Amino acid sequence: MRVTRQIEQLSKSQLTEIAHPALYGLDETHLVPFEQFLLTSATATAFKNMQQQAQSDGINIQICSAYRNFERQMAIWDGKAQGKRPLLDINNIPVDSANLTDEQLVDAILCWSALPGASRHHWGTDIDVFDANNISKAELQLVTAEYIDNGPCALLAQWLVDNAARFGFYLPYQPDQSGVSPEAWHISYYPESSLFLSQYRAESLRLLLSQAEITLQSALLKQLDKLVEHYVFYVASAPKSSNKYSNNLLEKPNL
Repeated sequence: MRVTRQIEQLSKSQLTEIAHPALYGLDETHLVPFEQFLLTSATATAFKNMQQQAQSDGINIQICSAYRNFERQMAIWDGKAQGKRPLLDINNIPVDSANLTDEQLVDAILCWSALPGASRHHWGTDIDVFDANNISKAELQLVTAEYIDNGPCALLAQWLVDNAARFGFYLPYQPDQSGVSPEAWHISYYPESSLFLSQYRAESLRLLLSQAEITLQSALLKQLDKLVEHYVFYVASAPKSSNKYSNNLLEKPNL
């Protein structure tokens, strides 16, 4: 099993308590290369099929973000918690972290960034996408304005609403249906991600974060169960998966 450095800090007895390390960004052996990203094999195949159909409809779907391991997510978290990366509110307005308590800062970061070990990007089933016909990856900011009205990815956003489920994808972060702010760019391959979510355990995340050198550790551990319930489990309902997907996934030894 290929693991990230964080898991190497855990003792053997502690490691056995994390039943599925891949769910927390600690193992990527279940992933395959796709362009410059890592995805599960099924996600990569489904995305390629969807990409081809969208192309015929005049939309050039490209990935801007996919799998991120625990350490990469923690670098994002620490950067925002330490004031080294921009911190935005729900309306994409900059937030002055100096005026916030630790608990308020945790909530402000979670508005747009996942807690390390609790990101769906750890799974290889979830990707952020954009329409390369209308905007470059370098120009992209991944803000709501780009995906509504006359934004460069507005047509893509509507196309995904109309067609994504045909290829096994859906949008987990929707208005009034998720703890995370709505993200029209974030799609999830639900035949796999729904199973991964059902296997996720707050106890494993607590073990991991208690061993990690993460900023705001005390504030996180104090309210971790509530955070996991709101930001991990509270997502828009996925379409129903067929039994063949679930059975195949349950046989995978790497999760």
